[in-house]
Amino acid sequence: MKRIVILGGGTGGTMMAVKLRRALDPDEWSLTVVDRDDRHLYQPGLLFLPFGTYNERDLYKPRSRFIPPGVDLVFGELDVIDPEARSVRLSDGRKLAYDLLIVATGSRIVPEEVEGMAGPGWHDKVFDFYTPEGATALGRALRRFDGGRLAVHLTDMPIKCPVAPLEFAFLAESWLHEHGLRERTELTYVTSLSDAFTKPRAAEALRDLLHQKDIRVEADFATASVDGEAGVMTSWDEREIPFDLLVTIPIHRGSEVIARSGLGDDLDFFPTDPHTLQARDWPNIFAIGDATNVPTSKAGSVAHFEAEVLIENVLRWIGDREPLPAFDGHANCFIETGHGKAVLLDFNYETEPLPGKFPLPGIGPLTLLAESSVNHWGKMAFRSVYWNALLTGADLSAVGPVMSMAGKWS
Repeated sequence: MKRIVILGGGTGGTMMAVKLRRALDPDEWSLTVVDRDDRHLYQPGLLFLPFGTYNERDLYKPRSRFIPPGVDLVFGELDVIDPEARSVRLSDGRKLAYDLLIVATGSRIVPEEVEGMAGPGWHDKVFDFYTPEGATALGRALRRFDGGRLAVHLTDMPIKCPVAPLEFAFLAESWLHEHGLRERTELTYVTSLSDAFTKPRAAEALRDLLHQKDIRVEADFATASVDGEAGVMTSWDEREIPFDLLVTIPIHRGSEVIARSGLGDDLDFFPTDPHTLQARDWPNIFAIGDATNVPTSKAGSVAHFEAEVLIENVLRWIGDREPLPAFDGHANCFIETGHGKAVLLDFNYETEPLPGKFPLPGIGPLTLLAESSVNHWGKMAFRSVYWNALLTGADLSAVGPVMSMAGKWS
């Protein structure tokens, strides 16, 4: 019997386990998923945790609920991948041999890589919301906040969900209004980018929204240090941003197992062909989701679109056929803008976000590159879609893996 091992039981790993178990004869192929525990986190919900929209238990379900029968679910910490030996070692010494490997190990934040960020003041005056611990601590800090200088800070790209820092700034502005604190709070969006977003047309629209909401923008801010005790952030060109409360998105890296195995790029992301999703150096290894270094958003929608391409290419590899360069970098991102509204972006490697209607051309009901309340409810409905359709392998062909220009206009 031949063996497929999937490293990671998050969004990408779970979707691939479901698709592969349906497609392959269980008498010919064994499937194993490896992750550290039986807790599957709905990561998009972390954005809402500090504002009390969800509590932490709303964001977890057992991984085992979504891994289909006929797939072995192994709990343990990954230690080393050995592509030459075609094996994976766990931290307790167990070894898993494979014929084909799928890397779905995600990414991690490394606040310690900016001087002072993880020092005194971490989770007291300086917070992330990319971890349950950080988002929960930030929620407590917001409940204590009585006005002053609130800074939302993007250290550098790439990160999970590139629009999440903007979303937090917009939601904070809305929350401050609701709690009577907006007039006595200076809200600043600090970013390493030269504009509000990486795509020009979307950047212009989002910059206008920031201006309308009186959120000051400090761009091209290359962070040198954070002093949580003094409440000041300093750039390499010696600009200073004082704060009473700092919400930061730290530097991201790929998984530690990729780093330990010597298989990553400079940021420990797994070198992956951007169109086939096959490993650059190992034909029997594929990758999906945040673990890859493909130049598109690290987001659940991207993992969904990648999975549609990856299942075909894995089956082609099994059948001794060349994988197809079919993934176009398609990403679909809701941006919460506060006050019950959101913006929707749809783009790929070559085409920036454009205005239009989505997913039905000319009908919608969602609106591209513009605020609407329907977009907001689409964002809020995604949690149910995630648990009940995305992870379970339901037919979501209305939003295909290849970006369509139908319904968009320039």
